[in-house]
Amino acid sequence: MKTTSCRIVVMGVSGSGKSCVGALLARRLGATFIDGDDYHSPASVAKMAGGIPLDDEDRREWLEALADLIDASRRRDETLVLACSALKRRYRELLRRGDPELVYLFLQGERTQLRERLAAREAHFFRGDAMLDSQLRDLEVPGEREAVTCHIGDTPEFIVEAFLEALPRCRQP
Repeated sequence: MKTTSCRIVVMGVSGSGKSCVGALLARRLGATFIDGDDYHSPASVAKMAGGIPLDDEDRREWLEALADLIDASRRRDETLVLACSALKRRYRELLRRGDPELVYLFLQGERTQLRERLAAREAHFFRGDAMLDSQLRDLEVPGEREAVTCHIGDTPEFIVEAFLEALPRCRQP
């Protein structure tokens, strides 16, 4: 079977392990990894650091920039793994503008486990129960084609294997 390049978004609320799983998946695929958090504006980072959730308008420019990165990767025929919350269907549709064949790996977990993970973080701008609750309220579980759901209770290695098993077209030779 011939494999082609693939653009993948590892998505979920904060604390779900997007960056960890995304970096591992990218290494496994020999792909570029981008952490979407690195593309938030300074104003958005300050807002979140102050415990204020982002709204749709705060996220629009950020998502457009990420869609542009996806598009550039597609045009270069490169495999890309992007960690991005992608909470709402309309956010995922905006990202898909960069690549109609974009696939999603949704990291799903319970609030208790997510909160424990967030509490253990040091030096990250995302803080507070209100922020987590806001993301959980905004989350629209993906039902789109080419979306794989994995549970955060599994190891990152298991999650990567399960994703690659579910979407063999994303495997690299």
